[in-house]
Amino acid sequence: MTRTSTDKARTFILALLIISIVFISLKAGQDQASTQAEANLLKLLGITASPESVDYVVNKTQFQLHTLLTEQRHQKTWSLSEKIKTDTEAGLRMLFSVDEDIAARLNTLAADKALLEQLVSEIEYAILAKRKIYVYGCGATGRLAKQIESSFWRPFWRRIKAEANLWSKAKSRIGPAIEDALIGEMTGADRALISSLEGFEDLQLIGRLQLADRGIKKGDLVICVTEGGETSSVIGTVLGALDQWKAEAGYAPAESRKKLYFVYNNPDDRLKPFERSRKVIEEPGITKINLATGPQAITGSTRMQATTIETFVIGSAIETAVERILRRVLSKKEMSLAGFKEETTLENRLRKFPLLLQEIKKDIPAIARLTDFEAKTYETGHFSTYFAGAGLITVFIDSTERSPTFRLYPLDTVNEPKRKCWIQVWTEAPDLKSAWQAFLGRPFRGLKPEIYQKPFEEEINDPYLREKALTSLTKAGDDQQLLYDFSLADLNIKSRGPKQGDIGVTVLLGPEVEEALKPNPNSSFSRFGSLFAGREALLGIIIIQDKPIAAAPAGRAAIGIVGAGPKKPEPAIVQFSLPPDNDPFRVQQHIALKMLLNAHSTAVMAKLGKVIGNTMTNVSPSNLKLIGRATYLIQLHVNDVLGNPAWVRQYGTRRPISYGEANAVLFDSIAFMKERPGDLGQAAEVPLSIIRILESLRQRRGVTPKEALEIVKTTGLAATLAKLK
Repeated sequence: MTRTSTDKARTFILALLIISIVFISLKAGQDQASTQAEANLLKLLGITASPESVDYVVNKTQFQLHTLLTEQRHQKTWSLSEKIKTDTEAGLRMLFSVDEDIAARLNTLAADKALLEQLVSEIEYAILAKRKIYVYGCGATGRLAKQIESSFWRPFWRRIKAEANLWSKAKSRIGPAIEDALIGEMTGADRALISSLEGFEDLQLIGRLQLADRGIKKGDLVICVTEGGETSSVIGTVLGALDQWKAEAGYAPAESRKKLYFVYNNPDDRLKPFERSRKVIEEPGITKINLATGPQAITGSTRMQATTIETFVIGSAIETAVERILRRVLSKKEMSLAGFKEETTLENRLRKFPLLLQEIKKDIPAIARLTDFEAKTYETGHFSTYFAGAGLITVFIDSTERSPTFRLYPLDTVNEPKRKCWIQVWTEAPDLKSAWQAFLGRPFRGLKPEIYQKPFEEEINDPYLREKALTSLTKAGDDQQLLYDFSLADLNIKSRGPKQGDIGVTVLLGPEVEEALKPNPNSSFSRFGSLFAGREALLGIIIIQDKPIAAAPAGRAAIGIVGAGPKKPEPAIVQFSLPPDNDPFRVQQHIALKMLLNAHSTAVMAKLGKVIGNTMTNVSPSNLKLIGRATYLIQLHVNDVLGNPAWVRQYGTRRPISYGEANAVLFDSIAFMKERPGDLGQAAEVPLSIIRILESLRQRRGVTPKEALEIVKTTGLAATLAKLK
């Protein structure tokens, strides 16, 4: 190298060093300024970040999931909360338009179904080999697992048992215990159907313990379902099942891969930064079935599209496997009697979804009428009661999922002196235990403390999670069933019966439609409808039938719909048909009912101001994932206002608030609201935090939580944000 070129190189390196030093100095200055600004904001609010908040921001990064696709805002529903206030039908069309993403994903799966066909084959093998099929989920996917067992699997085999010829032939191949062969389980067991049990979802340990508790062994078929692909308890389950295989000599990943399935709804590249998800995704001994459809209709509300496609796919796979087995032992005529009129492939079942969606959309005007009725009911301080038989668990799931999604009171216990929860669900049953039996198709199943308590005490290192889990364990036993009564019993009618201004909604599904519409004043449907009509309550009815049946005057009278009056408007009747040909599990009817109820209940809450744009701002921060979602929503909405030109003109420019600031305020709001449980029906931690931050910055003084709560109650978050913009 010449002297000239050496000098040039030295000059270039020196310049780089100077630039680097300047950059580092600037960055340090920015970081210091950012830290100072954060301290100033918290000082303005009179907040010191709690130890829980500091721990969450610093140590719980694996639960800060706002980068996931399911946590993003969907463009189709961006302005939902504004639109639905003036046009309920248009708002519902927005919500149902996102279900088109499911249809597109299913078309892709139908064209490339190798993994699903493998699953179908293994379901066949498990049934014929008399092995257990264990479907496990958490939250919405846990309810999915319960639905597959109690709405799809058990009712089908009971119908087969009722036909002596069919049962005698089927039993010879599959054994007499087929009804108990499929176990649908969720994190926290049956009690978690009512409401989430804090601390459980965040533990891989509980998934492993429940796996052992339910007697799942190597060779059983394990299907683990998580909405986003990151739920710790579900990951713990599938890894626990894998360990059973790895514990034996000569382990081969190809063998366990046939028996262990992980079903989820986010792209792999979004999940791999999270260690627990990456461990499963990169594990060769587990089959991964990715059903990602994109953002949800309501940001982060995976009870909607994510759980819909997961339920539809797993239900279709199980139904296909059962059909293939029965065709080996039953004649064509007998198969028709069993509900399989024509041989149907998995691909054909997957491609039925667009027709299902199309059928629902036809009745959007009627759904909008029901939505307006129910929104009016809550707006005027009244309550709803849903009554269902065949669709009971689908109705129940939607009702319980409203609580964590929109920060409502959970279902009332029998000890409540008066109703607090906005919604209750009844079914035809003479008493509490009979109602649970009708609901689950089997006795209630809780968690036994002697199995779980010691591992919780000794194996949970995080003190926050250990305390939460041990507390929740006291609320997860068999005794919990005695706290909830869903029966159409005289005591329930007397203590929680309808009043003027309430609404009663009857749900009829499949074969019970014709029976319910027959003139029979002694039927449970007639009793329920007449009870509400007689007390001048609003009436709604959802009918999903096997074939078109006109709701004739006699039939309407049979379910208490006897016409309108000055205080009793014409009932809201949602009615369409989905023939169950080759679908004896009635997967399509239950999925249609689920989608209808999800859109309807979301629309109701959006009309009541519990949704901003398409974000679930009333979410309950009851676990680590939901704390992260709540933090992100606070940051999102505050920064949206701070960057708005109207705010900048009036109050000046300010840097966006940080994740740490949002989280510190959230934890302060959580502590504040814990001391005011009576206010949770009117307010939630996220709106409280957003309003407190913005009002403090606007007024240039620390607005107290009590002042912010009053604004939440009187003005509401939507109106406050609109005013500030």
